[in-house]
Amino acid sequence: MELKRVVVTGLGAITPIGNSVDELWNNLINGVSGAGPITRFDTTNFKTKFACEVKNFNSADYFERKEVRKLDLFAQYALVAAEQAIKDSGLNLETLDKDMAGVIWGAGIGGIITFLDEARNYAEGNGIPRFSPYFIPKMISDIAAGHISIKYGFMGPNFGTVSACASSSHAIANAFNLIRLGTADVFITGGSEAAINEAGVGGFNSMQAISTRNDDPASASRPFDKDRDGFVMGEGGGALILEEYEHAVNRGATIYCEVVGSGMTADAYHITAPHPEGHGAVKVMQNTLKDAHIAPEEVDYVNVHGTSTPLGDISETKAIKKVFGEHAYKLNISSTKSMTGHLLGAAGGVEAIASILAIRHGIVPPTINLVNLDPEIDSKLNLTPNKAQKRTVRVAISNTFGFGGHNASVAFKVFE
Repeated sequence: MELKRVVVTGLGAITPIGNSVDELWNNLINGVSGAGPITRFDTTNFKTKFACEVKNFNSADYFERKEVRKLDLFAQYALVAAEQAIKDSGLNLETLDKDMAGVIWGAGIGGIITFLDEARNYAEGNGIPRFSPYFIPKMISDIAAGHISIKYGFMGPNFGTVSACASSSHAIANAFNLIRLGTADVFITGGSEAAINEAGVGGFNSMQAISTRNDDPASASRPFDKDRDGFVMGEGGGALILEEYEHAVNRGATIYCEVVGSGMTADAYHITAPHPEGHGAVKVMQNTLKDAHIAPEEVDYVNVHGTSTPLGDISETKAIKKVFGEHAYKLNISSTKSMTGHLLGAAGGVEAIASILAIRHGIVPPTINLVNLDPEIDSKLNLTPNKAQKRTVRVAISNTFGFGGHNASVAFKVFE
């Protein structure tokens, strides 16, 4: 069976360093940190008092008041990012065959803000079960995909992917594969997350997973640095329009790049820690290259998972060396989480955008806050420290790995 080609024709983003794709990209290549003191709740009694919050986002600018009552913040981010991507794509919604258009959207946690609010109201109401009728449909992780499909009338495949921090990469990979197989012509895909509340921060604090560098939040997300002490929580959404090649060409679409491969594996090792030798990460990149029919030497840039955790950064760089061999030293490697923070289930969507724009503009975003390299990480690797680097990027790979040992990678290639 001959597989169809898949291209990217639209992008949309709501992030801690920009509420549009252009703003996100400008801040990425200029090394801007999105971290700052948490404004959503009183952090007096919390170990971590900062995060990468989305800024200048007013729900009333996008939704009617009655709509806001039905939408958790993660779903709001999803709808706004998706709308940007649809507009960017130039799709004609009047003539589009909506039976052949679908939505696959990732969220690792979903409506945790709604869950905490409802639980708090119940506790404060002396146990009287006065729950909102919107509680369940606001909270469930698949609801963002549902809202997007309802808004645009897309009646093709529609579901949510939930695999922790790999969620939106799994969404992109699934959309890619279904278009290749001829199941759909167009997908809105990506992911969103909004988990910066007492439960989200407190839960990650109890795991000792997030940084407590409260005296200098902007430097707290420091992948590969020996002084890293955990990731910085982020939030937002990243949307991509994936389209079958002929469908895109026939309507004269602007094409950002081609999606050429994907991989999915499991560590089968630990609920939160990566395999110390990166076995799952090795296999997922190898599978992606095999699927894309690309040799390791053809890859120019790897946008790494790179969370700024003590174990994860080491295992991922080991994996890259195993997959790419001597070519690992010719790659650009960077973690854009150093600027956006860790967007959890939305990470893959936003980092896919960063990878695509690196191809489009010939610029690799930096890993900021890399001051003292961890001695356990090979100093000969080009981790794109602190400043963006210009280079021709023909092939980029985006890695995301999630709690539970979920690994996903997607390969993007210059469109020819």
